[in-house]
Amino acid sequence: MKARYLTPAVTIFDDKGNLDKAGNIKVYEHLIKGGIDAIVVMGSTGEFFNMTIEMVKELIDISTEYCNGKIKLYIGTSRMDAKETIELSNYALEKGADGVMVISPHYFKLPDASIEKYYDIVADGVNGPLFLYNFPDITGHDLKPEITLNLLRKHKNIVGYKDTISLVSHTRDLINLISPEFPDFEVFSGYDECFAFVALSGGAGVIGGLSNLIPEVFAKWVKAVEEKDYNAVSECQKKVNIAMKIYAVGAPYIPIMKRAMNLRGLGISEYMTAPFINCSDEQEEKLRKILKELEIV
Repeated sequence: MKARYLTPAVTIFDDKGNLDKAGNIKVYEHLIKGGIDAIVVMGSTGEFFNMTIEMVKELIDISTEYCNGKIKLYIGTSRMDAKETIELSNYALEKGADGVMVISPHYFKLPDASIEKYYDIVADGVNGPLFLYNFPDITGHDLKPEITLNLLRKHKNIVGYKDTISLVSHTRDLINLISPEFPDFEVFSGYDECFAFVALSGGAGVIGGLSNLIPEVFAKWVKAVEEKDYNAVSECQKKVNIAMKIYAVGAPYIPIMKRAMNLRGLGISEYMTAPFINCSDEQEEKLRKILKELEIV
């Protein structure tokens, strides 16, 4: 059984809001050392929505230059405009990224035909592996399994799907519908705690933000599932169940994650793009209790 855990890495900025090259590399080093399978740069955890095209290209340059040859690297290239998405996707692929991940436009609640049309345009224009990203809480619409199957029948470069939806039945239905016809298509959950369920159901694994903090736990979980060591699977599940409390400390959770990483000793800038607010003293107190329960501090 082969499964993977991918980290949607936080993005590090300096105190003036510029990209912090050394800080971002420090995060990548931490994840590689922790044994994670791949890094996703500029997923939702990476604050891509608050970055200009120029900044996105700069971070593509930083991440590909450092990660190429060290670890699999995927780049989030989502923009509201399909032309910009295609431009950034091909830029990332030319720089050596292993694939790109694209969420559908978010503002209007789009009908199925519009969602399919958007991905038709993007897939036709992207010159390499493309991962679809479903996040209904943000977009207001669902990239349904049936739409996905239609897209796969038309576009060979669509190779995977991130399903950030709390209903595991949605991810299960996606796997069950797609895998008989496209057995190599990778289905990932966007929720950390769902890894064992997805892997045991025939999916590819998880792309989850908690692995920014404890990548070694998720690397151990992957190994345990692959080796069918169900005692270790259960042990990791219980630890991740505790870590899931971090999401409730503050929303959006990105400032909380950056503080948690520093409490662990990473030493990164906690600058947040507006309108995000840095972790408060009250939130840090709650966070410390969770990290103590995880035996990190």
